[in-house]
Order: sequence, then C-alpha cells, then structure tokens
Amino acid sequence: MIPPEHDAEFAAAMENVIETYELPHDPDVPVVAMDEQPVQLLKETRTPIAATRHHARRIDYEYDRAGVADIFMFTAPLECWRRASVRERRTKVDWAEEIRILLEEDFPKAKKVIFVCDNLNTHTLGALYEAFEPGVARSLARRLEFVYTLKHGSWLNIAENELSALTRQCILHRRFGTIEALRRAVEAWMTACNTKQKGVQWQFNVEKARIKLRTLYPIIK
Repeated sequence: MIPPEHDAEFAAAMENVIETYELPHDPDVPVVAMDEQPVQLLKETRTPIAATRHHARRIDYEYDRAGVADIFMFTAPLECWRRASVRERRTKVDWAEEIRILLEEDFPKAKKVIFVCDNLNTHTLGALYEAFEPGVARSLARRLEFVYTLKHGSWLNIAENELSALTRQCILHRRFGTIEALRRAVEAWMTACNTKQKGVQWQFNVEKARIKLRTLYPIIK
C-alpha cells in the first residue's frame, strides 16, 4: 500500500506501533498482534491422481465453490507464539469470542494485553458487549489496551506477516473443500511453528522511520 505524504496522524500512529514492539518482554503485559483474512473453500469435481515416481500429483482445473471461511491470526512475537483459528464468519461476535479465548485461555495470568490490530469496525470494545453480558464484557475490556494501525499501514502489523507465512506454507496451491479440512491444516501449521519456537525479530525503530520514511512526516516551517 502507498502511505500518505506529510500526514501527522499516520506518523503518530506509526511511531506508537513501533514503540510498542520495542517494549521489553513482560509476561504480565504481553504484546499481541492480530489480523484476519478470508479463504475461499473449493471442492474438487474430479478425484485427483496421486503422484508416482514418474509424474507429480495431478489435479483437474475445474472446481466447485464451497463458501468462504475466515482465519483469525494472533501472535505474540516476544513469546514465540501464535494462534490461528478458522471460523465461518468474521462478525463482531466471532471477534469477541476470539478475544475471550485470548484473555481467558491463552494469557489467563496476564494483567493486561497490549493489542495491535487494524481499525476495522469489528475490532472494538463494543463488540464485547454484543457478545457477552456487561459484567463479562467489562472484565475483558479492562485487560485490553488497543494500539491501532492506520489505513495504508498494514505493514506495521506483525500478525500480517504471520498470515503471509501461513498462506505461503500451508494454503497456497491447495484446495480445501470444507472448513474442517482447512481447520486441520491450519492447526497443523500452527503447532509446527509453536513447537519450533519461531519468533519475530522486529528491527525497525523510530529513529530509522524518521530517516527512511521522512516523507510521511509533516514539513515544519
């Protein structure tokens, strides 16, 4: 995406995200990034021919569309951890349930989670109140601190990098006819990555941003 030029709001949000990634590791206050993407489900119309010593696996070019699923990706770069889940929809209620799992099951002992995500209309505290009783919603909201990326700034979201890796390593050039098949593949990829303790080394800091991306900053006369 092409970012705006001389945009104070973009520069401020960018530096806020970058400084968030520079925070030291704190198990009580982990930094978690989140992103999501749709996946088209495709059914085979003809049974593929298995690979042999003489030719690769062969798949017919025809397929049937079988709906769309959505992958929610959560990643804590300093924890060398990620969780990818597959859902049928991407509503506010679906997102709120994923947040409940994040806070109550993934990081139950964390006092607060610093949460990096894009400013989608489903990614709000209000979504928690649409999914849960006020008391439950408020208890979850107290433990969540949002750090939003801006439009044209999705590259600031580490979870987008994880989704890119998932797509290339697990989904690209494959057809999934059911959500269950997609879910099994995604869970296998996630387990393998977490077992190998694959982390993220974010090296882009504010000082570098002010030099390399100086056109993003307003010109002070």
